[in-house]
Amino acid sequence: MAEKVRCEKCDRNFPSIDALSMHNASKHSSTVIEKKKSNIPMIIIAIILISSFWFVYSSSGKNTGDVINENIQENKDTPIINNNQIQKITLSMKGNYYPNTINVKSGIPVEITLDSSVRGCYRSFSIPKLDVSKYSSSPTDTIKFTPNEKGTFRFQCSMGMGTGTIIVE
Repeated sequence: MAEKVRCEKCDRNFPSIDALSMHNASKHSSTVIEKKKSNIPMIIIAIILISSFWFVYSSSGKNTGDVINENIQENKDTPIINNNQIQKITLSMKGNYYPNTINVKSGIPVEITLDSSVRGCYRSFSIPKLDVSKYSSSPTDTIKFTPNEKGTFRFQCSMGMGTGTIIVE
């Protein structure tokens, strides 16, 4: 019967020298211990990065302390009308177009600007029933039209994902 071989470092018995050699290579090798130690800083860095990412992106677009119903955001104020009689509206992005209800006056030109928070397909803006459709590539682009028909109209992105309402009075 073969004699058992004992590991001097952890006091375990092995059936052969080969088994002891494999054990020593995987458990007591200085490179294995160094690799285990070198993983600790990487794990800590990964946890910090993931936590930072979560903190920044989970709170973006929301004001602490404010209760916002993201499905119904209405701008009851009259849009800014400058001396040239143009109604100027700036839309931003807070889960959807914000504000997602706009009030304008019939017969007065409207200029809608999409600010830098509006991204992706939401930059392709349309009001189908008023034949308004434009891709706004930057916040300096404006979407210009004159609503002559009174009523409530849906505005949307090109894919219909982002929506809102424009009320022409």
